[in-house]
Amino acid sequence: MRLLIMGPQGVGKGTQAALLAEHYGIPAISTGDIFRANIKGKTELGLKVIAYTDKGELVPDELTNSIVKDRLAQDDAKNGWILDGYPRNAAQVEALDVMLEELGTPLDAVVALDADHDVLMQRIAKRAEEQGRTDDNPEAIAKRLATYAKETAPLLDTYKSRGQLVEIDGVGEIDAIQANIVAALDAR
Repeated sequence: MRLLIMGPQGVGKGTQAALLAEHYGIPAISTGDIFRANIKGKTELGLKVIAYTDKGELVPDELTNSIVKDRLAQDDAKNGWILDGYPRNAAQVEALDVMLEELGTPLDAVVALDADHDVLMQRIAKRAEEQGRTDDNPEAIAKRLATYAKETAPLLDTYKSRGQLVEIDGVGEIDAIQANIVAALDAR
């Protein structure tokens, strides 16, 4: 199973990706987690990334694409994966299409989670408090949500036209949302 999980920040992509990874026995690959681990480790990549994320900006495509390509080629991803937080724009969709063709691994589905703006803001504020994430300040949140609406949300139409989109309500109990995703994927 090769899946993308998409939706605005705070909708629960990371939570659902982890549950689906366990359910299907495949790795959940989060570009944000990769970036945050490098920031915490003060690696060269981490220092490059923090210059963007602390201002609420997205990491440039070239850097993100390189990290994703490397990660998808690793042994544990040979039988499938879930990508969380990628692609974020049309150029990244094209880059992912090329990567998957080179790897001979087609995309199975795109799970799109959605929730009301107020719900997203509450969840992100709670996450910032619990996890101490410097990139979850009000200004950065507003900028990321606006960028999602402008650049990422339109990608759902691309995947819908390809017959790969599975739309799921991201509000409710975590286990119920996961059950809805699995049922929708199994029905494909």
